[in-house]
Amino acid sequence: MAEIKSHEFETFLQKSARNYRIFVIYGPDRGLVSERAGLLAGKSGVALDDPFSLTKLDIGDLQKDPGRLVDEVHSIGLFGGEKLIWIRGAANEKYLVDSLALLAEKPLEAANLIVEAGDLKKGSLLRKTAEAARSVMTIPSYADDSRALNALIDTELGAEKLGITPAARQALIALIGGDRIASRNEVRKLALYCRGFDTVEEHHVTEIIGDASAISVDDAVDAILGGDLNAFLHAMQKISSSKTAIFLVLQACLKQFQLLDSMRAEMDEKRLQPPQIMQTMGRHLHFRRKPIIEQALRQWTAESIARESNRLQAAILQSRRRQVLEDSVAMQTLLSTTLQSGRKSA
Repeated sequence: MAEIKSHEFETFLQKSARNYRIFVIYGPDRGLVSERAGLLAGKSGVALDDPFSLTKLDIGDLQKDPGRLVDEVHSIGLFGGEKLIWIRGAANEKYLVDSLALLAEKPLEAANLIVEAGDLKKGSLLRKTAEAARSVMTIPSYADDSRALNALIDTELGAEKLGITPAARQALIALIGGDRIASRNEVRKLALYCRGFDTVEEHHVTEIIGDASAISVDDAVDAILGGDLNAFLHAMQKISSSKTAIFLVLQACLKQFQLLDSMRAEMDEKRLQPPQIMQTMGRHLHFRRKPIIEQALRQWTAESIARESNRLQAAILQSRRRQVLEDSVAMQTLLSTTLQSGRKSA
């Protein structure tokens, strides 16, 4: 079995990554999964700008041709040398699992394989196959905790020789997390905004990352969970008028679904009812929001919560990669979630 803990990745990347040729990276933080895949690709020794050495495939490409992955790995590059095959969007597709099991049987000679997957539950087919193979390194990627976020802040601000006050750090941490690429981009934007200063102050954080009140964002998220289209549009209009980034609503919605995921898992495991889980895991919520969360727990199954979380993660990643489309991607995604909630409550 070849597997590391999520927090062990940096050490593994520097010391042991070259000992492996096949990697399966999975987790709820799609930005972190993508970032780690990129770092591993950089360690492969393959020229990432050479289309003859690098082959990027979406999982849908393999669905059309299930044997393509094995063919790509075993084919010889036009000019020889190392190859990298990079798969994105994997889940538990049998054709991928079968190919991975076959490739893991003996060491690859001149090829490297990176598989980016979503949030694989323990015992899922792809994760189980990868973890059982000694030649495959399985890498979980979970949302950053406060220690990881602090390290990210220090790294990005340190590159610009910027310090940060405790109040500014606290405000920044409250606004990031959930997606590594999104978090990194927000901190870099802050660093650029503060270039020329010695220290980042709290007002810098609110000025560049968003100045809407948390109440406005909560209003939007509550309308989304309640499936109230009119309330959602009204809340989004207020947020837009205050010149707050719509991305903050997308991020807050993802965090809410991650909380629902934890609550629903606890409910299903211990066979509890929503009011019981609210008394334990929902104690920190504002009393006005508790009925909305409780109703969402009645309406959303574990599977539908997971699907929606993955869709929100994908939207966040897309909005960070193509920032010119940030508002339209966020609005379209949030509107879709609102309509889904409305159908569930109908």
